[in-house]
Amino acid sequence: MFRSVSYCLTLCVFCSFTALLAEDIPGIGPVSEVQRLHTDFAFTEGPTCDADGNLYFTDIPNNRIHKRDTKGTLSVFAEPSGHCNGLMVVGDRLLACEMDGQLKQYDLATAKETSLASTYKDTRFNAPNDVVIDKSGGIYFTDPRFRAPDPWPQEKEAVYYRAADGQVTRLIEDRIAPNGVILSPDEKTLYVIPSMEKQMWAYSVESPGKIGKGKVFCELTQPEGKTDSGGDGLTIDTNGNLYITTGLGLQVYDATGKQLGIIKIPEQPANVTFGGKDRKTLFVTARTSLYSVQTKATGHVFPGK
Repeated sequence: MFRSVSYCLTLCVFCSFTALLAEDIPGIGPVSEVQRLHTDFAFTEGPTCDADGNLYFTDIPNNRIHKRDTKGTLSVFAEPSGHCNGLMVVGDRLLACEMDGQLKQYDLATAKETSLASTYKDTRFNAPNDVVIDKSGGIYFTDPRFRAPDPWPQEKEAVYYRAADGQVTRLIEDRIAPNGVILSPDEKTLYVIPSMEKQMWAYSVESPGKIGKGKVFCELTQPEGKTDSGGDGLTIDTNGNLYITTGLGLQVYDATGKQLGIIKIPEQPANVTFGGKDRKTLFVTARTSLYSVQTKATGHVFPGK
């Protein structure tokens, strides 16, 4: 998600990294202190890792996609990026939600970009935000209000599905600011994370791109004084536990919607992914910085197609 500059610069800063280990979530951890890997960005988002362990993430206002290799070296992978937000690696491709109005992909070897979907019913999208790919090669992506032109080109905020043959279908249009999106490891459930609702939603996947009626998956713990503070991005581990980025940190829920605990981050997190050796490291994009924390859990890998 990307909000106004004044909001983005409001940081939830904790006094020390050591304090972040106060809560241990059984089977998950964390098992290390939270480490700040890089900082001095404008607003970080969209972390994703390739099979070799290289990490990609976006800096939306600065219009860049960064790459952090396995040695910890930071470089610019693509600039300008069209203000990319959510990313996902599948094979040798980097799927990207371009907030300037399209879903696209990059060749990881050459950084050459290709548009996958730029319109729905001959009108550009609002500002694609987050993305997940299924085993058939179909892509679910969100298209909320953040950084969209006014009035919104699509008039509604929505969740879409781009089938492997390129056909785009609108699936959900009744959520307020649908933001994060991910599938369960068995791909039988689609999770949608709104940013302006406290309820997080789950939809049964009947077949690729066909979903059932939504139901409330969980209600996020709210920061003091707020009632409809939603989530942003998320990731999922091999046991189906969800890690949702919120104003309080990473709120962790099991597959039944039970909250397991909260992993606090020095700045308010926007998105998160598993990576590193054995995919036991959470990489967190949080406002001006990139953080990491080691866990007992293992991140799920979407095979795509």
